[in-house]
Amino acid sequence: MRWSWKIGEIAGIGIYIHATFWLLIAFILFEDWSQHHSVSAAVYGAVFVMVIFGCIVLHELGHALTALHYGVKTRAITLLPIGGLASLERMPDQPLEELWVALAGPAVNVVIAIALYGVLLATGGRANLAEFRWQGGNFLNKLMVVNVWLVLFNMIPAFPMDGGRVLRALLATKMEFTQATHVAARIGQGIAYLFALVGLFTDPFLLFIALFVWMGAEQEAAMAHMHTWVGSVPVSQVMVTNFHALQPDEPLSEAVQQTLSGWQYDFPVVFGHHVLGVLTRDDMMKALAQGGAGGLVRDAMRRDVPIADSYDMLAKTLSMFHEHHCRSLPVEHDGRLVGMLTMDNVGEYLAIQSALGRAKGKGKKDGLQPPAARGETML
Repeated sequence: MRWSWKIGEIAGIGIYIHATFWLLIAFILFEDWSQHHSVSAAVYGAVFVMVIFGCIVLHELGHALTALHYGVKTRAITLLPIGGLASLERMPDQPLEELWVALAGPAVNVVIAIALYGVLLATGGRANLAEFRWQGGNFLNKLMVVNVWLVLFNMIPAFPMDGGRVLRALLATKMEFTQATHVAARIGQGIAYLFALVGLFTDPFLLFIALFVWMGAEQEAAMAHMHTWVGSVPVSQVMVTNFHALQPDEPLSEAVQQTLSGWQYDFPVVFGHHVLGVLTRDDMMKALAQGGAGGLVRDAMRRDVPIADSYDMLAKTLSMFHEHHCRSLPVEHDGRLVGMLTMDNVGEYLAIQSALGRAKGKGKKDGLQPPAARGETML
């Protein structure tokens, strides 16, 4: 995520802080200073918030490590003012696996709350879930209360909270994944409507939560619909077959000429029939700025780009784009380079299929049938 800085790594997962997170800390410092005119009170409030976000990191690690158990990697965990974001490559394919991944985060907060309760009892403190003051009060008791709140809030059965994914996973054991997502999304939007209604007469902050939940439900439903679309589409149906490949010993001037004379921005680099890597537009520009057009392709190309197979389903390759932070993939068939798959072309394909789908629906409404030769396999 842009404007994020890495602060550490746990179990191979990078922990990042977004720039806007520091705005929250600055706001807490300002508010506490304005109310109490005390440096210690302002620092206390900021430290408490940072400890809460430490609990949120552990919450996200619960998701990430459980997902890793099912073979799903997590690219990063990013702290935002509204909470934490674990960037999983994908959600597990099996409903029960998604269920355990979704429950793992709140389970961490339950363990933290129980541990804090035990520490309070052992040290003679008094655990009181009904008592919470931003300034003053027992630090451990307040932290325990916050973790209980995190469990209750995250288990609301609405996307993008964990409760929405739990609901979808349970529904998916009885119905198809996309249908389960749409049902869970509609339930979540109903909850968002109730939040908004209550917020109008009580707490305006509930209006913000309602908007957050409503948009999360819409996004999840759209992603599930797209996943269904691309799940049965082979790469060979979407890839670009009219492309130019470069040799590793060619000068960068050849890539410049091909870029200016055509549509292509990223070029596969081959030796015989073997793909060595990809020369991306960004890497080409960087090499041109450093050494001019006389540099060699092999010195500027990217060697760690994965290679897709023409038999692969499009859904699999989309995760490869995100995992390797690239926008073009070479496509092979029986070990030979046969095409290039680009994010631009995937977007065009989906837009065309969407338009054909609307035409098909209109044709059925008017009592017409779309031409069979169009091969509308996705809709």
